[in-house]
Order: sequence, then structure tokens, then C-alpha cells
Amino acid sequence: MKIGLGLVIGKFLPPHHGHKLLIDTATEQSARVVVIVCGKPCDLIPGERRAAWLRDIHPHAEVMLIDDRYDAQDSRVWAENTLRWLGGAPDAVFTSEDYGERYAALMGSRHVLVDQARRRVPVSGTAVRGDPFVHWDFLEPPVQGWFAQRVCVLGAESTGTTTLAEALAHRLGTVWVPEFGREYSARKAARNEVHWHTEEFTAIAREQARREDAAACAANRVLVCDTNAFATVIWHRRYLGTHSPAVAEIARQGRCDLYLLTGDEIPFAQDGLRDGEHIRHEMHGWFEAELAAQPVPWRLLRGPHAQRLAEALRAVQELFRASAWQPPSAVS
Repeated sequence: MKIGLGLVIGKFLPPHHGHKLLIDTATEQSARVVVIVCGKPCDLIPGERRAAWLRDIHPHAEVMLIDDRYDAQDSRVWAENTLRWLGGAPDAVFTSEDYGERYAALMGSRHVLVDQARRRVPVSGTAVRGDPFVHWDFLEPPVQGWFAQRVCVLGAESTGTTTLAEALAHRLGTVWVPEFGREYSARKAARNEVHWHTEEFTAIAREQARREDAAACAANRVLVCDTNAFATVIWHRRYLGTHSPAVAEIARQGRCDLYLLTGDEIPFAQDGLRDGEHIRHEMHGWFEAELAAQPVPWRLLRGPHAQRLAEALRAVQELFRASAWQPPSAVS
């Protein structure tokens, strides 16, 4: 028979499968489960984000975020505040730590100790923070999406960005995000529309960012993107001749860990949609200038496809130089 209220409390920094075991155990034994997330403004991952992940992973649990401003060693203060937060005592407290026994007793609750020796799930928040890529398989998809390194392949028209992005993702055993702008352009051409408007680029940048965030949750440590909102800023300049603050703001809110700029020395290939051969070299210069003015590391890739792919893999390796996990090192 299930108890009434089960409580799980912690930092969940970040949530991992050990936490999932705790909450799943509480769910199996309790009619109602409350998860309290303790967050500080200085935390590596915002408390609001961790709480949102837990709501996504455990939709049947009630997730509460509190301000972690109390002495971690003072079980009495934590017990008193927990009674206030919950409006009463939980029937059981589920933990994997020694503090749980006294903390539960001070509330008149039963303590359920779960996998204290970490035999069932050999991981900890400290270990994940130290090297999330080694402990990747102990993380749920939304948490993996947070840690996944984002690599964006960009460049002027007909410089091989799509070919390289797809090949790089395949070599890394991960997913890639195609260019939404091309999809949009094809639909626009089918309607015989030739004039562009700022609002279209804003919509393209926003949808590209949405697709990136969704795909990150399925990435294997690296997410490869064929352009992003940063590139859309330059495409706006190419078609409208002006800078778009709205598109730039979407780019500012996004995230990229490495840019790979494809060179314009290869022949221009007409595919029925492209119309920028006359401006390709100038546009490549815009990309170089904008990349040089921002803080994210970037590489210029030239030469045949195999050479570009090998250089791209070396650049990705650099992202993981502090990790015990390493991506493929050579083209096979």
C-alpha cells in the first residue's frame, strides 16, 4: 500500500539517473511526490532550468524551487522550513545520503535510504559536473541538450556548408540541424516570391534556433548545425543591405561553441535556387569579419571535402581537450 506524501530534496546539479532512481522509488511508494530543488543565484545551472528539467522527466511529481540560503549542516533549520514549504510533514523522505535520517526524524517522517553506495547507479552530481561527457549515459535527454557542444558550419552561398555539416555529424555519430532558411527559400520560390522582408529573416532565425534546441536533446555530445541565427544576420545584410537588430538579438540569445567557416574557393554550383555568385566572395569577407569580432572560436576550412572534414574533426577535438572522452580523431 502506498504512503501519502513522499519527499525528495536536493540540488539536482545537474539531474542524473541517480536522482531519477530516487524520484522513481518515491513515485512507486507514494500517492503524491514533491521534489524540492535547492537553488542559488551563483549555481552553474540556474535553479529554474533544473526544476523545468525535473518537471519534464517526472511529469507526475510536484516540483518546487526554493532559495538555498540555509546552512547545509543544520538539519533542524531545513526540517522547519520544509514543514513550512509543504504545509505539513511528508510521510517519507527519500534520500541516498546520511543526512536523511536526522532530517526526516525532525519532521516526524520515515526515512527511505536509496542506493547510498551508488551500486545501482554509479554516478554523482560532482562527477557529472567534472566531466559530463564521460558520464553522458547517466543523463536524461534535456540535460544532455544543455551540455552538448554546438558546432555551426556556415559560409557564403555554394561553399559546401550542408555537405560538411552532414558528413561531420555522421562521423561524430550525432545529429545535425539542416538550414531552415533554405527550406523557407524553396517554398518562397515555389510561390514566385522574389522580394524579402525583415520579418521573414526574424522568423527564419527564430525557427532555426527552436530546431537547434530540440535537436540538442538527441545529440551525442555534439550538435552540428548547418548555419544558425548568427549567420541569418549576415544573410539579412546580403538580401536587404542592412543590419537587423531583431535577428541579431535572436543570435545573441543563442549558443554556439565552435564556428566552422567554409571557404569560397570551390566552384559555384547552381541548383535552381542560388543567385549569389556575383556577391559570394564579398559575403565570405563579411563572415570572416563578423566571426573575428565575436568571442566564439572559429576555423576557416579550405580545400577538398576530405581535407575540410579532417580539419573540422581536429577543431571539434579541441572542444573536448579537458574531457576524458574524445571524439573521432581521423577520417575513416
